[in-house]
Amino acid sequence: MRKDSISLLVALLFVLMTCGTVFAGHLEPFAGVPVQVKNPQTPEKTELGKQLFFDRRLSGDGTMSCATCHMPELAFTDGQDISLSYPTTKNWRNSPTLINVVFQKYLFHDGRSKTLEDQALFPMMSAFEMNKNLDFLEEQLRQVPAYVDSFRRVFNGEITRERIAMAIAAFERTLVSVNSPLDRFLRGDQKALSDEARKGLEVFEGKGKCADCHYGVNLSDDKFFALHVPENQALLNDPRVTATMRFVAKVYHYKDYRDLKEDPGRYLITKKKQDWKAFRTPTLRDIARTAPYMHNGVLATLDEVIDFFDRGGGEGNKALKPLGLTDDEKKALKTFMVEALSGDEIRIAYPAVP
Repeated sequence: MRKDSISLLVALLFVLMTCGTVFAGHLEPFAGVPVQVKNPQTPEKTELGKQLFFDRRLSGDGTMSCATCHMPELAFTDGQDISLSYPTTKNWRNSPTLINVVFQKYLFHDGRSKTLEDQALFPMMSAFEMNKNLDFLEEQLRQVPAYVDSFRRVFNGEITRERIAMAIAAFERTLVSVNSPLDRFLRGDQKALSDEARKGLEVFEGKGKCADCHYGVNLSDDKFFALHVPENQALLNDPRVTATMRFVAKVYHYKDYRDLKEDPGRYLITKKKQDWKAFRTPTLRDIARTAPYMHNGVLATLDEVIDFFDRGGGEGNKALKPLGLTDDEKKALKTFMVEALSGDEIRIAYPAVP
């Protein structure tokens, strides 16, 4: 083989071997949502899903709907450190935003679900969330003529839990953050960001190392890291939270669940040592609207979040190192996160629930 051909081949192999890392940290503007093959989007299906999303029949005592913990006015969170719960119980984790869930590879803080269809049924069945028997829910909705007609039109069949989940998932996939200043800037509008926000972007991509994990269109790498976020002590002293935590651990076959005193994170799902206290990298889209932060809501403000990462995360973690940001760099980074990452407000007209 000629020497120049060998050189070209080596160069090509180098590109192929490193292309997986070339784009790490690359920010992308919103350009559309992925096409759903197994659950195609239709206007009728998303409208049915919206009705179900706001329907309190999906909870055991008829007091809660999906929107109870994912309020449109609060960027589809509930604004609490720990998510709202079924009466007399207490949740144990923060309610994540539903904005841009269409882009997520894993759902829930611990990534236990890989599809929105699978995710939709978990809160309904959960004893400390909506506490609904799905067999009963199917029969209940089959007594509602408007739902019977809608499911027949949308799915050409009767009401089932699988189709309920498909409709809700279709609605949730419409909740996307578009037209943020960052999107406009990445498309070439140099005036979309203020001078301070542009300085913050430099910190985000450089010294702050934010873009190491928060990149792509959804500003998330869909991976899991044990940052050793401090426990929310006020909640761990609540016996209802302890009961919920140990109940979940028991469900996932953690043998020492009765002695559990901290959130094991993704370890419950994988049983891998490195996943102890590991949680999914969240999207930073609309981050200014989704306080409080982290899986347990222990950090109330973006200032606290920035300080946490600047310190190198929680004590004993191996994923982060101190950043040494100056006060001006922290200020610029916060300005970028507040001014640049929020898209147009998602306005939802509350549906008429049959």
